[in-house]
Amino acid sequence: MEQEVILSVKDLNVKFSLRGRVLHAIRDISLELFKGESLAIVGESGSGKTVLTKNFIGLLDKNGWVDSGEILYGGMNLAGFTTEKEWAQIRGKEIAMVMQDPMTSLNPLKTIGWQIEEALRQHQGLAGSAAKKRAVEILTDVGIPEPERRYKQYPHEFSGGMRQRVVIAIAMACNPKILICDEPTTALDVTIQAQILDLIHDLQKKYRLTTIYITHDLGVVANVADRIAVMYAGDIVEVGTCNEVFYSPQHPYTWALLSSLPQLGVKGEELYSIKGTPPNLFNRIRGDAFAPRNPQALRVDFLHRPPYFEVSPTHKARTWLLDPRAPKVEPPEHIKNIRNLRDEKKEDAQR
Repeated sequence: MEQEVILSVKDLNVKFSLRGRVLHAIRDISLELFKGESLAIVGESGSGKTVLTKNFIGLLDKNGWVDSGEILYGGMNLAGFTTEKEWAQIRGKEIAMVMQDPMTSLNPLKTIGWQIEEALRQHQGLAGSAAKKRAVEILTDVGIPEPERRYKQYPHEFSGGMRQRVVIAIAMACNPKILICDEPTTALDVTIQAQILDLIHDLQKKYRLTTIYITHDLGVVANVADRIAVMYAGDIVEVGTCNEVFYSPQHPYTWALLSSLPQLGVKGEELYSIKGTPPNLFNRIRGDAFAPRNPQALRVDFLHRPPYFEVSPTHKARTWLLDPRAPKVEPPEHIKNIRNLRDEKKEDAQR
């Protein structure tokens, strides 16, 4: 059955003006988001994950602009929006965002209840006792104990994990169709991370949300994402289902990201790290942006940007290694270990 596309990005280019120079932050990206799915966008810091999604809600910094391309949602091209009035009908109401640092999202001088009710007033038209009742319901939904008491408290009276739940509650008060979670678990310990991810997953089911997770850690989204898009230097280099990207990755950058997972480390051995640094996006990038850091790079990688090669109907990667004329290059040992772990789990399940 064909999935319904809720948001479509076509040939998007985003640039910034910095100190008299132009930085090409998003380089000709095309991506479809399906209704009801969880899409994870992964990549190193600076790869363009947050910049890409900020274009969906009109939060691009003032020195940035959409140079070309389209962002299609609900019959509108969001890339053409220029006024706050236009964005007011989308931001929060249709597409909401949970930022990585809850303290920068919350007003320290206002109670939690007031901040949730503000979203309810603006986007749901609720006020008075109806707004309070709904605010308490949402606090219950996001797993905050004693919601009636907590409703009257201030952000400093909450722990980091509870503050993140409050930020999610404010986003949910807008009743959005798409929820963008920008590194929602970065500042939290491992146990709380898992709880927050489970919470978002439960809310997605209850409210039939479409969610986008932004993270630099593939391990974080292993159990919550339906599909994964891998970003490098302002481009999506690989996209596929969670299983395809984890167990059959095709781009050397995806190999490197997976190899960097601490879970794959061997006791007594140094953890794998990607050598070199990402390219300077002030400069024109020639060929495959990852080529200078790729030990398996071909000569063509330094000359021509690879097109997408289809691995399956749901899986594609932008690498010359998939060209029928390319030499056979085996993925690193770490990637084979991931496949072995999967096969072992399958065997255990069948016993």
